[in-house]
Amino acid sequence: MKPNLTHTADAKSFLLGVLGGGESGVGAALLGRQQGWRVLVSDVGSIKENHKATLDIAQIPWEEGRHSEDQLLQAALIVKSPGIPDDAGIVSLLRGKGKKIVSEIELAAAHTDATFIGITGTNGKTTTSLLTHHMLCAAGFDVGLAGNIGRSLALQLACNPRAFYVLELSSFQLEGVEDFNPHIAVMTNISPDHLDRHQTYEAYVASKFRMIKNQTEQDYFIYDADNQPINDWLNQFPIKSKKLPFSLIRKVDQGAYVENNELHITIENTKTTMSSSTLTQKGVHNTKNAMAAATVAKLLKIRKETIRESLESFQGVEHRLEKVLKVNNVQYINDSKATNINATYYALQSIESEVVWIAGGVDKGNDYSELFPLVNSRVKAIICIGLDNTRLLKAFGNCVDLIIECSSMEEAVGQAYRIAEKGNTVLLSPACASYDVYESYEERGRQFKDAVRNL
Repeated sequence: MKPNLTHTADAKSFLLGVLGGGESGVGAALLGRQQGWRVLVSDVGSIKENHKATLDIAQIPWEEGRHSEDQLLQAALIVKSPGIPDDAGIVSLLRGKGKKIVSEIELAAAHTDATFIGITGTNGKTTTSLLTHHMLCAAGFDVGLAGNIGRSLALQLACNPRAFYVLELSSFQLEGVEDFNPHIAVMTNISPDHLDRHQTYEAYVASKFRMIKNQTEQDYFIYDADNQPINDWLNQFPIKSKKLPFSLIRKVDQGAYVENNELHITIENTKTTMSSSTLTQKGVHNTKNAMAAATVAKLLKIRKETIRESLESFQGVEHRLEKVLKVNNVQYINDSKATNINATYYALQSIESEVVWIAGGVDKGNDYSELFPLVNSRVKAIICIGLDNTRLLKAFGNCVDLIIECSSMEEAVGQAYRIAEKGNTVLLSPACASYDVYESYEERGRQFKDAVRNL
């Protein structure tokens, strides 16, 4: 999907309009400038100072606090940042005037011959992306990590292009896919999330599967065969790419499975077997993440020993079941990245001791009933940290004897310290987004760790 410039006298008369001055928007702007286009970055909110400085150095015009509609209507192409919904006023206006609107991923992918490994899913996509990138680096690949993690793909292409890219892709980024096609696509799982943005579960699932809509018979789709929503979609919509499922509950002819503490990976006529004790990240979800990454590695013909060593050396993801400290024989775990029900389910499932659970934030249309059995059996108290905890209080009021609302992370950790007893676990696993109180889930996790260290 390279923009058609044939209607212009030269590239310099081509105007690229960029909606949003964040990481992806700045990357798109720099790539556009590298192509010789005129660029305007427009953000109805505020642009961070470091991003302004980057744009100024590149001599790219920007505006904040408004959208100059008259200028954007002159653009030949519009790039929309993933945080801007399709029904935003400026998007509706520009689309109504016939403007082509694409995502930063779509724009960037059109300007490289690199091989893409696209990774999406409700949970596990960050861990799987980092682990896959870790394996490729260990094997000596010229590989970048981009998408929903690290620096934007467009920025990397403009500044330091690579032969391979591992892309973590959110549903927001995949909404704008038209021609993007990863050679290898991975779907870790699907469960309800972001229903405040997508409105329906069906629309959310459809956005995820846009990742593979352009794959051909020469491409590969790696997916969790134990996840019913994925199976339901594949049964309804046949795909062209070669399917490589992974499973913990059954053998598969092609793909990966675990049996008798051994990980088996079969791709065409090649079978690889290694001990599952290699998987240093514990829990069912991490086993599946490792199976997905290892299948990618075998597709790319990475040696078994390199895969094994990578699995053993991988350190995991900050803010994802991150053990912070033990205080008075109480383990404190930072799982701030758990912004939906499914992620919190995995967290509670992985802990065998009694839990003091810190939860809350921006509810994204959560159905908390899935957590009831785990909360009933493992949670002794719930500490709420959101601005509006009404739904949490209503859902779990009959599940535990003690629910407390706190106005700060420091207060929440202090209350947890008083409640927790020897052998308990204090778990921050919010099941909600962070932006009612915090700038990001990373800030939320950092505040939790700081509060624990100050006990």
